[in-house]
Amino acid sequence: MYASARNLDSIRDLGERGCNLVALDVTDQDSMVAAVSAIEEAEGAVGVLVNNAGYGLHGAIETTPLEDIRAQFDTNFFGLVALTQLVLPGMRRQGWGKIVNISSMGGKLTLPGGGFYHASKHAVEAFSDALRFETASFGINVIVIEPGLIKTHFGDTAIGTVEATGIEDGPYGFFNQSVMLKINGAYNGKLANSASSPAAVARVIERAISSKRPRTRYPVTVGARLLMGARRVLPDRVFDLLLQRQYPSPGAGG
Repeated sequence: MYASARNLDSIRDLGERGCNLVALDVTDQDSMVAAVSAIEEAEGAVGVLVNNAGYGLHGAIETTPLEDIRAQFDTNFFGLVALTQLVLPGMRRQGWGKIVNISSMGGKLTLPGGGFYHASKHAVEAFSDALRFETASFGINVIVIEPGLIKTHFGDTAIGTVEATGIEDGPYGFFNQSVMLKINGAYNGKLANSASSPAAVARVIERAISSKRPRTRYPVTVGARLLMGARRVLPDRVFDLLLQRQYPSPGAGG
């Protein structure tokens, strides 16, 4: 089993548990090629790829710099695509493989202030559907994991991106402040008590890759199932009304 990260010090504990550690940056093509080549040289091919890299860019769409948007897609989507393309030839040669894409409940619904994060996860969902069809005849399964609220540092990173976008003034200042407070409440407030641990996601991934016939999608947490279910059945305008009760409209004063 191999574990990868940009900074190997961040996953030293996995090495102590028996994982082989590989330096890998999903925004660096040379890094990805080197990592996959090293694993294929040692093992012949990658058997299971778990695409887990990602973070949340939040803030009003109009005021988010394009370079930040590109960075969001480089990590959340294009890196996932590139790694998948690199491992597919080996999987085809061996006649089997599993590709596990970590999406989010945010790949099926969109919350205010997270337009580009949600767009990147919607892209992962669409990509996975197309890939599933294209690789099935080669014995390759494509699996999507859709977590809800998980106790990680995701919230801290997302809050930082909102602050960088601007919370002081302008037509979206108060809106961005409210988005930041919502994220903080979800990860550090009372709502955080209902969040699941990363271990819950790991258990679902383990179950999916151990199955001879895995499902195409695995929601994680009750909240994710409820919210995705509601979004699936509610008309757009009704869902918008529900969100308007939780978030201020841009331009509204504090």
